[in-house]
Amino acid sequence: MMHMTFYWGRRVTILFDFWRTDSWLSYSLSLFACFLISAFYQYMEDRRVRLKLLSVSKTPSPSSPGVAAPLLGSKVVGGRKWAPWRFAGAILFGINSAIGYLLMLAVMSFNGGVFIAVVAGLAAGYLIFRDGEDETMAVDNPCACA
Repeated sequence: MMHMTFYWGRRVTILFDFWRTDSWLSYSLSLFACFLISAFYQYMEDRRVRLKLLSVSKTPSPSSPGVAAPLLGSKVVGGRKWAPWRFAGAILFGINSAIGYLLMLAVMSFNGGVFIAVVAGLAAGYLIFRDGEDETMAVDNPCACA
């Protein structure tokens, strides 16, 4: 029977029927796997954001961002709607989304150890792989009406 509240114990089914733990060794290895997958999620997110930053740096900037500049920027990157880096970004986004949803489903096993392993893995991956530079947004004109 599936638990509907958090519980603490070594018997847990994670994602699939064949991924069941019944001993402390299998439970520990499963928690370690959840930790590693969570850290890998942060690594993939960092790669995706860096690819996006690289593709944005390739776009030509308008020479005079004045009145003639459109209010909303075009979604066409570098003048090419189907550029190779857009496909790569879409693939990385899909992989990262799949990993994120699988982690969410693993947490929905409602096992406290799995929850802690996933959150700790996300935090460790963020600490190791994400430097925070990608989260600052460069604004050319700070005026909201521009």
